[in-house]
Amino acid sequence: MWSMKIIPMAGRSLLNSFVLLVLGGLLALPSAAQSQGSAPSSTPKPQAQAPAEAGGPEGDVGPIILPKKKEDDAPPPPPARTTPKQPEGMPDFSIRVDVPVVNVPVTVVTKDGQFIPGLKKENFKIFEDGQPQQISNFGVSEAPITAVLLVEFASTAYRFMYDALNASYTFASTLKPQDWIAVVSYDMRSHIITDFTQDKREVYAALGQLRIPGFSETNLFDALYDTLDRLDRIEGRKYVILIASGRDTFSKLTFDKMLKKVRETPNVQIYTISTGEAFRMWLDSVGGSYFGVQQYLLDLMQADNEMNAYAKLTGGRWYKPRFEGELPEIFRDIASNIRNEYTIAYHPTNAKLDGTYRKLKVELTAPDGGPLKVRDQKGHDLKFMVIAREGYTAKHQVE
Repeated sequence: MWSMKIIPMAGRSLLNSFVLLVLGGLLALPSAAQSQGSAPSSTPKPQAQAPAEAGGPEGDVGPIILPKKKEDDAPPPPPARTTPKQPEGMPDFSIRVDVPVVNVPVTVVTKDGQFIPGLKKENFKIFEDGQPQQISNFGVSEAPITAVLLVEFASTAYRFMYDALNASYTFASTLKPQDWIAVVSYDMRSHIITDFTQDKREVYAALGQLRIPGFSETNLFDALYDTLDRLDRIEGRKYVILIASGRDTFSKLTFDKMLKKVRETPNVQIYTISTGEAFRMWLDSVGGSYFGVQQYLLDLMQADNEMNAYAKLTGGRWYKPRFEGELPEIFRDIASNIRNEYTIAYHPTNAKLDGTYRKLKVELTAPDGGPLKVRDQKGHDLKFMVIAREGYTAKHQVE
């Protein structure tokens, strides 16, 4: 018969701890199937098998797989280039390359001043600084004209200036409806009598105002410089018909600066009419020997040289009438030369934009390369003149 023994509370807690310990050990024992194995711990994962083409160093669990690059693998295509979208309101911009073009008006006239028509491109040769140039464009110009009548209006030798002013009506009468003309006078300074107009009546009225001069000073350099400066802002071909003695009393500018301005002003031809020759002939006829006349005659000779220089540099003509009756014919000759001229254009072989002055020379040749001969209706040889500007100033890079 079982007898029960009472265990104290403290001993009971130790017993419970022992029972839990025994039970935990039984649960931790491996099973029969596990006891037959050799590895009581968890089975390690199998090592990864690298493909045959793999390479590289070995790691703890197998090789580090680095696939070899195939030779036939093409590189990826470059990303497609896309044009950025232009923001709204932004204007379009473009790059422009200026190819220099030189335009040279040429007048071919007989000894009597008559225009010689019918010449062709093959008859012209042009040289720049001695180098032959290839003519790109050629034609006969009959375009409307833009001209300035620049008139000396001073009390010195006014008798001859009065006749020249009257003869200016001849030139004004040759104007066509599409032509533009301005009238400018000068003494101490220049005065615009009438601005550019197509109305002949305004031109006649402007010339009619020049009746009684108020000064004897003739500041030609300043007046011509101011006229060229105004014409430089106008597009196209321009002409200056200068009617003057050519003397300059006390301009602010010098003759050298005036010549520099003439060379640098493009597309302008100056036709000069000197009144000094008629005055000298009048002095000789009256036996002028009063004080200072010899110095005055020397000044007129120097003035003639300067007037001739303005015309030659720009491809115009210089006239020195000996008496008043020549003036109407001179103005008709100027109008004819302006109306009828050949225009030559070329791209210079020296394309530098360095602002240098380039000398020009125009020659006429026959189709066979020999000298050109001009004959009249009776078969007689005619002497002729080729009138073209002596040079031009190239543009600067910053222009």
